[in-house]
Amino acid sequence: MHIMINGQKKKIFAAQNLREIVGQFSSNPAALIAEVNGTIVKKTQWDAVSVNDGDTIELVSFVGGG
Repeated sequence: MHIMINGQKKKIFAAQNLREIVGQFSSNPAALIAEVNGTIVKKTQWDAVSVNDGDTIELVSFVGGG
């Protein structure tokens, strides 16, 4: 199964939910916003969103500064 994460093609071997995918590809999931196929997914829904072959996921983190 192949998915796109932040513009890079990745191979995953089993169906997973969004929380599992975020955990694999991010060192700080608490600071992220996740978008699946162009739709922002609330963190409270990450367990309920299944990741499917061909999905596009964008993981965006916000960094403060000044």
